[in-house]
Amino acid sequence: MEPDIGIAKKKREAVADALVQTLADTYALYQKTHLYHWNVEGPRFGALHLLFETQYNELWTAIDLIAERVRALGVYAPSHADMAKRTAIAADNDPAPSADAMLKALLNANEAVVKSAKAAIKAAEAADDPATADLMTQRSAVSEKAAWMLRAHLAE
Repeated sequence: MEPDIGIAKKKREAVADALVQTLADTYALYQKTHLYHWNVEGPRFGALHLLFETQYNELWTAIDLIAERVRALGVYAPSHADMAKRTAIAADNDPAPSADAMLKALLNANEAVVKSAKAAIKAAEAADDPATADLMTQRSAVSEKAAWMLRAHLAE
């Protein structure tokens, strides 16, 4: 059955498409963060291992919320293959780069999520969809905070 939530089908599909981009980027960030949690080494191991764990746990919850919003809009959640094709976040060829390289990669990936979340906010606002706009505002804020924390670890 089609949802009857006061948003026309084409607008729901446009919002869902923007959400799928954020979902793909968030999922890629989750995978990268979890990989780095497992493989970080060096004198900052304890602090970074814990930071990455905190961040990937939050991302796991976010992935579910975003996918469920896509479904609430009447669109199916994408396959893993579809998300891998869509994400703006590059996969790692090296599972264990240096701690600083990990921090920089996660910083860039969080900033990519911020950008896709902000694009989804614009799509949601154009469709008069405050629920999606609110979800993406929260996603943007959390990724901006994560980027700040990662940036702080790189400060000299």
